[in-house]
Order: sequence, then C-alpha cells, then structure tokens
Amino acid sequence: MKKVFLLLTACMLMSAPILRAQDDEAKKAAEEAMKTDVKAAEITDSVKFWKFTGMFGLNATQTQLVNWAAGGNNNITGVVYANLTLSYKKNKLAWDNNLDTEIGELYSSDLNPRWRKSNDKLNFYSKFGYELAKSWYLSVLGSFKSQYAPGYEYANNDAGDKTLISKWASPSYTDLSIGIDWKPNDIFTIYVSPIAGRLTFCRDSTLRDHYGIPEVAREDGTLYRPAANAALGLSIKGGVNYTKIKNLKIISTVTLFTPYTSKVQPFGNFDVDWDFAISYNFFKVLSVSLMTSLKYYDQVLIDGPGRNGFPGYPAPRVQFKEMIGLGIGYSF
Repeated sequence: MKKVFLLLTACMLMSAPILRAQDDEAKKAAEEAMKTDVKAAEITDSVKFWKFTGMFGLNATQTQLVNWAAGGNNNITGVVYANLTLSYKKNKLAWDNNLDTEIGELYSSDLNPRWRKSNDKLNFYSKFGYELAKSWYLSVLGSFKSQYAPGYEYANNDAGDKTLISKWASPSYTDLSIGIDWKPNDIFTIYVSPIAGRLTFCRDSTLRDHYGIPEVAREDGTLYRPAANAALGLSIKGGVNYTKIKNLKIISTVTLFTPYTSKVQPFGNFDVDWDFAISYNFFKVLSVSLMTSLKYYDQVLIDGPGRNGFPGYPAPRVQFKEMIGLGIGYSF
C-alpha cells in the first residue's frame, strides 16, 4: 500500500510541470486569439472609412453597308472606358479621388488611313478637405487632364492627308487650388476656389499657337511660344455620384475656370469641362451606357465651316462628344 501511495505521489509530482505547461500554452493561445480578433476589428473599422465606386467596360460596334444609298463607311469601333472614385471619410477629414478615362480605335476599309482614333480622354483629380462646419470643408484640389495618343484632322481621304492636332501632353491642363467644398450628402458636391492656378502645357512646339499659349519676348526682342503658360483665377467644380439604385450608376462632373489677369482671355470668360456618364448593368456583365463630354476653352482655336461664301476661320467653339454603347461592363 505504501508503495502504491509513493508511486501515485511520484506520478503527480512528475505531471505537475506538464499540466502547468499545458495551462501556459492555453493562455498563450487565448491571448493570440484575442490579439487576432482585435486586429480583425481594427482592419474592419479602417475599411469602413473607405468607399470605392465606379464603372468600367468595353463597348464595340460594327457597321456593314452594301449598296446603301444614304452612304456611310464600313467600320468596326472599340472603346475601353473607366470611371472610378475612391473616397475616404473619418471624423473631420475627407479625401476624394476620381479617374475618368477612355481610349478607342476605329477601323474602316473605306478610309485612308484605315485605323483612326475614335475616343481619347484622361481626367484625374484628387481633393483633400478638413471639415469646418457640418457639410462645409476647407479643401485643396489638384487635377490633370490630357490624352494618350496622337490625334489628327483628316482633309483628303483619297490622298490620306492628315494634320496633327493633339498628342500626349499636347495639350495638358494641371490645376491646383484651395477653396471651400460643400458636401451635403454622398451624392452631390460643389467646390469654389478664389485661389486657383492652372498650368497649360504643350510639349509639341507646332501646336502651342493652337492651344492659346501666348508669345513672349526673348532678351534679344524676338518672340517665341514657351512650352507652358500659368494663370491664376477663379475655379468652380460640381460633382454628382449616384448609386442608390441597384445596377444603375450616374457620374457627372463640371469644372469652370476663368483667369483674373490675362492678355488673351478676359475675366468672366470661363473655360468649361462637363463630363457625364450613366450606365446600367443587366445579366451581371452586360451593360448599356451613355457618355458625353462638353468642352469650351476660350483659347483653343477650332476651324469652322464657311458660310455665305466666306471661308471658315479658327475660333473658340463648343466641343461636344457623345457615345452610346452596349457591351461588357461592370459597375459597383
């Protein structure tokens, strides 16, 4: 009996460290699980301050004409587009970013050259604000507008004549401003800046006159057009981002700018950029979309048609582009 008691006592003494080790391991596992839960909660809390919405897709059309009395060209057109918005809102801080871009190509065996650019746009802006009062923010905004590929004006189709009218960074418009932003809800915003700077840049020297970069004098008195022109003025920007209805997306932005002092553009003559896009998705991956762009730049000269026997002449004119597409797309 004494031997049995001694044996049980020895077993208990030997198992105590093992049990203590198992208890320590259980405590460590519980602490690690708690840390994991805390980290997961922190990540969830961080993600909820961000909002990512937008639309992207591919539209394609094909036209085939045979003995078509009204005329026209056989063609195939494809356009890739994206309009994406990334927003952050936490306490008194708000940060909005938007990328609006598209590139398209047209092929027609009836044209010379057969390949031609059909769409080309690159618009990006970023706006950071601090809330002064409910829905009112002191904000800093930066934006960049340009195009990707060379653009041409075609005169004589049989001869294949074409004239370069744009290319990458010819022109480009870079804006930097500080102002007041009113954001009453997640759909609508309007921003007014009395301190707005615009840099018009044209890398190609042969196009600078076309985009209103004024001549300046060298030290020897000769005139030339620099690559860039800076102006300080008044800027107004409005935006709509509607996502309340499932599968329907409406995005629109309008930007107005007028310089305070300019030898070629009086104050009150606004440059206008208005982009509008609406899309509806069905069967998850198919979309129908309408996209329009309206522009008016006081210093962008565009040749117009002649009237009443008088030849056309270059002048500032309203520019408008519209695209209706049915293709593969996704909005979120």
